[in-house]
Amino acid sequence: MNAIRSSLVFAWMVVSIIPIGLGLVIASLFLSSGNLWGYFARPWLRGVIAAARWIGGVDYELRGAENLPGPEDMRRVILVSKHQSTWETFFFPSMMPHNLAYVFKKELLRIPIFGWCMARLEMVPIDRSKRSEAWNKVAQFGVRLMDKGRWIIMFPEGTRSERGGQGNYKNGASRLAVATDAWLIPIAVSSGQCWPRRSFSFVPGKIDVSIGTPINASGGDPETLMRQVESWIEEEMRRIDSTAYVQESPGIVGKRTDGG
Repeated sequence: MNAIRSSLVFAWMVVSIIPIGLGLVIASLFLSSGNLWGYFARPWLRGVIAAARWIGGVDYELRGAENLPGPEDMRRVILVSKHQSTWETFFFPSMMPHNLAYVFKKELLRIPIFGWCMARLEMVPIDRSKRSEAWNKVAQFGVRLMDKGRWIIMFPEGTRSERGGQGNYKNGASRLAVATDAWLIPIAVSSGQCWPRRSFSFVPGKIDVSIGTPINASGGDPETLMRQVESWIEEEMRRIDSTAYVQESPGIVGKRTDGG
């Protein structure tokens, strides 16, 4: 039954993205990226989350929404999130009070329709093989987009981690926050228990999303700030998904294995 429900959700995603995506690309000739988010992207993303919930059995609970600055608050914000699944990449832009800009690998632009839409929505594609050039691009685009009211979202582990796992937290987000006098908002999300990475099948259940208190990065040290973000996220992960960490050795929370 789970396989059937999952197949229905993914089938809806594939079928619906074609008219919505093509409409977005055509409309981008006349509308700003902000209007594209409002008319096309956000409604489709909310539809994906609703389909996963009502058909796939994947519910969610959001905590800490009061920590998000409101829609009229124009301070620069960088969301820094745990990344276990594709689910959160759909959920965050569907519910945030500001439009988001993802920092993502440029290879995603090659995906028909989906990649075209990402290009039109003013995201930040980077070439991971050229680290210095990638950082310069993130800094340049980040300032311009944040000054337009956009929030940047970054996954400091770089890729999706296994449920109960902890990747290497790189300090690109904190470097950008310090360079732009932005606020860092850490987010923990237990999506791996309902939509495991590299899987096209849902596991019915509830995803917990927990949003931490904003951290003012102005004048701070990027390494220290990222350790603070990492410590909060990993401790919160062990609270909201404690069964995933039952075999863990003491002292692992916040352990860093590289300098970012």
